Amino acid sequence: MGAQDRFVTIVSGLPRSGTSMMMRMLEAGGIEALIDDIREADIDNPRGYYEYEPVKSTRDDPRWLESASGKVVKMVYSLLYDLADGHQYRVVFMRRDLEEILRSQQKMLDRLGTREESVSDDAMRQLFTAEIDKCRKFLRDDPRFSFLEVDYNKLLSGPGQLVEEVDRFLGGGLDCEAMAAVVDPSLYRNRAQSQPC
Repeated sequence: MGAQDRFVTIVSGLPRSGTSMMMRMLEAGGIEALIDDIREADIDNPRGYYEYEPVKSTRDDPRWLESASGKVVKMVYSLLYDLADGHQYRVVFMRRDLEEILRSQQKMLDRLGTREESVSDDAMRQLFTAEIDKCRKFLRDDPRFSFLEVDYNKLLSGPGQLVEEVDRFLGGGLDCEAMAAVVDPSLYRNRAQSQPC
């Protein structure tokens, strides 16, 4: 039994925080990814979303977890609260500059024609900050979880050290070179603009 077989690996974070890229990295590193390809790749995620539809119904139907040990699955942060007892979870939690996340989400919603103009950036920024703080406390306090935060911006500028940290967190044995090779700065859009001093 490998180290990863003893727990469920989860990639989580805010939407547009680099979760799909981390899923690709872990798959390249040697962990089987739970995906169904129902949501197809598009201009916003040209290499795929790496989603698994059953996670959205975890609260009502957690049966998919019975075969998830040793594998990696992507879950938006708000679904972590629905995970069933009886499993150990290691969460790779992606963090990204909030201004970039907001800009990326706005562009995606504009393309889909679903942007809500009534919600200001300031309101969304405050909401995201509060939600992430709440989720981090939940992960710290619940003994079923251990978690590692990974900075998306730093990962793109130099993946080597962060890839090694992820490997150690998940018990070792991953192909770190293959994971680092997945990182593609050419897909890095919606960078935060530098502000005057």
